[in-house]
Amino acid sequence: MLYAAPPHPPGPQAEVRRPRLRVLDGLRLLAALMVLAYHYITLHDGWGDDPQAFSPLVHHLSEYGWLGVEVFFLISGFVICMSAWGRSLGDFVTSRVSRLYPAYWVAVLLTAAVLTVWPNVRSADNWETVLTNLTMLQQGLGVPDVDDAYWTLFIELKFYLLFAVVVFRGVTYRRCVLFCGLWTVAGVVALKSNSDLLSVWAIAPYSPYFIAGIAFYLMYRFRPTVLLWAIVAVSFLLAQHYLRGRLVMNLGAKADVAQGWPVRLAVLAAFALMAAIALGWFDKLQWRWLSTAGSLTYPLYLLHMYVGFTLIDLLRDRVPAPVLLPGIVLLMLALSWLVHRFVERPLGRKLRTSMQKSVEEMRFHSRAKAVRAPAPPVEKSREIVREERKPDAELLR
Repeated sequence: MLYAAPPHPPGPQAEVRRPRLRVLDGLRLLAALMVLAYHYITLHDGWGDDPQAFSPLVHHLSEYGWLGVEVFFLISGFVICMSAWGRSLGDFVTSRVSRLYPAYWVAVLLTAAVLTVWPNVRSADNWETVLTNLTMLQQGLGVPDVDDAYWTLFIELKFYLLFAVVVFRGVTYRRCVLFCGLWTVAGVVALKSNSDLLSVWAIAPYSPYFIAGIAFYLMYRFRPTVLLWAIVAVSFLLAQHYLRGRLVMNLGAKADVAQGWPVRLAVLAAFALMAAIALGWFDKLQWRWLSTAGSLTYPLYLLHMYVGFTLIDLLRDRVPAPVLLPGIVLLMLALSWLVHRFVERPLGRKLRTSMQKSVEEMRFHSRAKAVRAPAPPVEKSREIVREERKPDAELLR
């Protein structure tokens, strides 16, 4: 149902405190498994050829698993707006760095080690590339990713940097709406501007998902309005505009014969599900295992691709594909839990604490006023001294 804004907009008291959105954790894992299916079944890298052991239906459905990335971006807009609310810029940066880097560092090093020992599917290039990848900035420097799945991380980083402008000013309803509007316009203008700089930051094929996610969170935090639904509608239509290019990007020559309606229907379903979450329909879904599932998503996404391809290549002649594929997925889930339990949680906590101390140190010294030394006495001229020594009576003559 579409709600119009009330005659007198509600104040801060209208903000409703909600329970943890565990459904988002489950949706994140579902998106990751979609990407796994696309990589493990559709791509040839581990199998050497099309995996004929899978039924044509399974193979065809897996061809659309790349849409999990779009779902990730949609969720990211929602979650980042939610997590940034009420935080300072330093707190926002601290939370993002401590969340992203610990598992990423382990994934880069582990993937590089596997590709070095077993370069059957792909080599690790060189260690200069690996070290540059540890910054997560390799795409900006023109350095190849150790794992091709990392390309989405640079998109996320650019979104964080753009939204950091809002965080710096203070996250408010109005500023979030303004941010959505300006970013939408930038994405449209970038297509015809011939400006590489604008294109890099507009991120036109993916920005509609982040923008819609922000609008959905504003609905969730406050209430749905015509303005917010309009932002979602425009974002959905723009997302539909870019889907053909994404289909060609992921299926190559197969895109000419692939049907486009499943892609468009899947994006519609993702937007509809996020709308249901924004309207509070899933607030009562509080299964604790969903949070555990969500905690595995990021390590799973980072680790699965070339580590999984290598395992498939090593075992495909010994284990039937219908057995091998679920086994590798379970192994990747177990490895993801180990990374979460013994890397993300302890190292992320230490990194967050260290960065918080660094930010507080910076704030303290930035607030401290510099103590100015007293100005040296200025030597007065003889005429001024002589004038000052005249008695008052003489001055009044």
